[in-house]
Amino acid sequence: MKPIRLFAAAPFLTVALFGADAWRSPSSQQIDALYPQMRALYEDLHRSPELSLHEEKTAAKIADQLRKLGYEVTTGVGGTGLVGVLKNGPGLTVMIRAELDALPVVEKTDLPYASHVTTHNEQGVEVGVMHACGHDLHMSVAIGTATLLAQNKDRWHGTFIYVGQPAEERGLGATAMLKDGLFTRFPKPDFAFAIHDSAAAPAGKVANVSGFAMSNADSVDVTIYGRGGHGSAPELTIDPIVIAARTILSWQTIISREKSPQDPAVITVGTIHGGTKTNIIPDDVKLQLSVRSYKDEVRQHMLKAIERVVDAEAVAAGAEKKPKVEVVESVNAVYNDPTTTHRVVTALEAVMGKENVVPGIPIMASDDFAEFSRAGVPSVMLSLGAVIPAKFEAARKSGEVLPGLHSSGFAPDEEPSLKTGILAETSAVLELLSK
Repeated sequence: MKPIRLFAAAPFLTVALFGADAWRSPSSQQIDALYPQMRALYEDLHRSPELSLHEEKTAAKIADQLRKLGYEVTTGVGGTGLVGVLKNGPGLTVMIRAELDALPVVEKTDLPYASHVTTHNEQGVEVGVMHACGHDLHMSVAIGTATLLAQNKDRWHGTFIYVGQPAEERGLGATAMLKDGLFTRFPKPDFAFAIHDSAAAPAGKVANVSGFAMSNADSVDVTIYGRGGHGSAPELTIDPIVIAARTILSWQTIISREKSPQDPAVITVGTIHGGTKTNIIPDDVKLQLSVRSYKDEVRQHMLKAIERVVDAEAVAAGAEKKPKVEVVESVNAVYNDPTTTHRVVTALEAVMGKENVVPGIPIMASDDFAEFSRAGVPSVMLSLGAVIPAKFEAARKSGEVLPGLHSSGFAPDEEPSLKTGILAETSAVLELLSK
């Protein structure tokens, strides 16, 4: 039977109705009925965020939701991670990933459910805690998908897996879960899927990128050693601050002169620490870098060049000790499998309308969702528009910069973001579960 397209009041709830033996998407009525529960969950998660590696209460809430739906739930996977498995006869296995952690940000949204949580970070400094990256939205959307699949087991078959992943903001959680047997203790998925909210698109839209969608990210610590002394007698010192200044400028030529302009990359010096007083030249200076790329060969060239350049600047200044260069954290690039991406996009266009499934652009942010693809599972991450459409359009015309991810003022447009996310994610999972 040919699909019949019905248009709901909102464009993002366009629904395709198929025969009972070929369920392709939830109806607008199903999503509307589910919305109050998912809104309550979302607001609860938003007002009670937890930092990376400390998501105990968040994981417990998600585990409780899944157990009530009849999922086999395992907690403590890779630390505070959890896995919920719903087996529904023979067929393929599809996994979705939702992140559990929040950020050390003081919320300034003035929402009625805003976070007022404070805690101490690993350095003992008191910080605010906020879901400033939409992980609360991702978890709630995924529970909505998990609920619809549990309520409609007679309309699909296979195995569905909910992965609640810790420490995405630290780039640690996916690897920790894999090392703890995510793909050996539990059914290895045929496909992995995720959504990530976006401040670059209006609510109701879903953006897609085939191939590289997010970058490799390497955090690099560099220590430059000099010889300290009195600020009035620089000739008796080897000034590490001057070496650092020359090095920072020289590093930028790695981007402009040592790689193809067709290969995007970024070297950002995020922190410089050196010295204690105006008239004291310090013994050393510490710098922290964020290094971004897509291709592994570009990544390796930049990391080697960063060390080569700082070594050369130190030698040129007569430094007596070689600089220390250390890669302290790394996240691989998110690569959306082109064949699977095309398949999901085609299915979503039929459900949501082509005008609501739009091309996206690769970004230089990162996400350790990449590790699942690296482990051999075809993976797709789509961007979920989260900005109030009227605000988005007004900002586009005026040039205003709206609060983005990781901002104290960022908040998704709650109802359309949740409903569109549930529609898109459930429809994508159903497509991937089908033969």
